Amino acid sequence: MTVNYVQRRFLTLVITLLFSISTQLLAADAGRVENFTLADYKGEKHALSDYKEAKAIVLMFIATRCPVSNAYNERMAALYEDYTQKGVAFVGINSNKTESVDEVKKHAAENGLLFPILKDENNVIADKLEASVTPEIYVLDTNFNVLYHGSIDDSRRPDQVKSNSLKKALDEILASEQVSEKETKAFGCTIKKV
Repeated sequence: MTVNYVQRRFLTLVITLLFSISTQLLAADAGRVENFTLADYKGEKHALSDYKEAKAIVLMFIATRCPVSNAYNERMAALYEDYTQKGVAFVGINSNKTESVDEVKKHAAENGLLFPILKDENNVIADKLEASVTPEIYVLDTNFNVLYHGSIDDSRRPDQVKSNSLKKALDEILASEQVSEKETKAFGCTIKKV
């Protein structure tokens, strides 16, 4: 009889522990980004809260030297042009320790990247969001909840794209629909962290 009591208590403890862990994982999956402030390559400070009036906020971790990120320069510029007119805010973030502010500025000018690109010194924001590659995308609502996280699309080569996951997510958000694919696998160059 004592063994059954001990087994039941142990089983209850295990179930309680598993429930607690799964609840925490669900909360982590829901994801909310804390407000932050970073300077762009001109030295102007931008807070995430500056974009609260947007219908969605697209955070794009990008790089100047990564060939994968660079393969997306034209697509990022086109997305910015198409969706800012629809009320979507775009913010680039460069977290690479090996890429200077001057390099970020030159890269933006040479590639027609008109959205603000913020320098994440010491990769603080990349670490908080667990961003690991460039390009890597986070789409937030006005309360900074993550609605989509992942890639821009499914191929570095534009002629091989089969799924435009970021565009699809933005179109669903603008139509006041749930994002049907909340996460895709981001791929690219590893962010060079301190």
